[in-house]
Amino acid sequence: MLTILGFVMIATFLVLIMMKKVSPIAALVLIPALFCVLVGKGAHLGDYVIAGIGDLAPTAAMLMFAIVYFGVMIDVGLFDPVVRAILRFAKADPVRIVVGTAVLAAIVSLDGDGSTTFMITVSAMYPLYKRLKMSLVVMTGVAATANGVMNTLPWGGPTARAATALKVDAGDIFVPMIPALAVGMVAVLVLAYVLGRRERKRLGHLSLDAVVEETVTETADEKVLVGSGGGAGTPVAGGGTGGDAAPSYENEDGETLAGLDPHRATLRPRLYWFNALLTVALLTAMIMELLPIPVLFMLGAALALSVNFPHMQDQKARIGAHAENVLNVSGMVFAAAVFTGVLQGTGMVDHMAKWVVSGIPDWMGPHMALVTGVLSIPFTYFMSNDGFYFGIVPVLAEAGNAHGVSTLEIARASLVGQPLHMSSPLVPAVYVLVGMAKVEFGDHTRFTVKWAALTALVVLGAGLLFGIV
Repeated sequence: MLTILGFVMIATFLVLIMMKKVSPIAALVLIPALFCVLVGKGAHLGDYVIAGIGDLAPTAAMLMFAIVYFGVMIDVGLFDPVVRAILRFAKADPVRIVVGTAVLAAIVSLDGDGSTTFMITVSAMYPLYKRLKMSLVVMTGVAATANGVMNTLPWGGPTARAATALKVDAGDIFVPMIPALAVGMVAVLVLAYVLGRRERKRLGHLSLDAVVEETVTETADEKVLVGSGGGAGTPVAGGGTGGDAAPSYENEDGETLAGLDPHRATLRPRLYWFNALLTVALLTAMIMELLPIPVLFMLGAALALSVNFPHMQDQKARIGAHAENVLNVSGMVFAAAVFTGVLQGTGMVDHMAKWVVSGIPDWMGPHMALVTGVLSIPFTYFMSNDGFYFGIVPVLAEAGNAHGVSTLEIARASLVGQPLHMSSPLVPAVYVLVGMAKVEFGDHTRFTVKWAALTALVVLGAGLLFGIV
């Protein structure tokens, strides 16, 4: 019964979200609360939620201060050179823009943190997508899938969890998987190219000159943008149209698109190398695990604010500028704690895992690596990485060992589902992505799931072809 209710609870959540019948926060709280009562454990709901919040509180703290830290770094111009290079490559061609999104997301993913990747990618690309009226779910889908492939880095989380759960070396898992993951990254770039072609067909091909050198006709009351395909908006006073960065415009919704204004007041060019060294030191400390990641981001955010904005009013302004993202993301994390707390506390996750494993026939034993790879795709979507790697993978490894399949093969196969995992409703970083991009989570899910699952299957196929799994 718990198995059935677990699957029904997850399905109910996904259906309501994709149909936009309820907000993600409300769904994450109310649906598990209802199912907790249905399984007869309503009296323990408080305990389950508190346990879930305790598990996710460090993640919430990390995300809160990471948003502030990287928000400040974006404000002061640390990432402007990389962004300008990507935008110069992208020009105004939808194909190049979508491919550039994938490349930027992959590069930034090297730090191993999904939230960081999405903050930087969206901050850089959002104005361009809005400026050309491109589909924002294309941006979120490509960024999430690219980050999912790169999330398999040893310091990204899944590889470390698999190594810990199976008591093997993370390097022995990751290094042989590099060729398959490289194929997966190529698949993401191909996907970006295809989606870009689709956007180009819908919007038309725009040259850089068509965007930058638009004709602005002055009327008595305002400046009206006359222009080439897809561009819309009215120039904001002082926005300008020259330079390497995107100009500042206000679109039809009244949103100011000034993500890369080269003259913004928050730029700190004299502190560029300080901020670069601080960021490198922070990421190095994260990789070396000198301190817990939430503590590192707390220290980093405090130091970045104090040095770049020594006056208290300026610090308050920067915190206020990023407060909406902080509130949205932390709210989602704590709401997700209700969902995961009920899933684990009621035992639904354990029963679901045992049901799946018990359903594997004996003749599939010698192919447990393939089975693990296939199962990792839905399971890392429907549950947390902790639940999958510490609850299910050891059972699969034991079954594989009984049929001569090595633990390392099982561990490598378990990484296959990460491209889809990064769009899971249980991943806090995805709410950073959809929140900053102003995309409904249900729209992102409907668009991304099929492409991310296909990318995961490409990685699995490459792993089998190269004899890695």
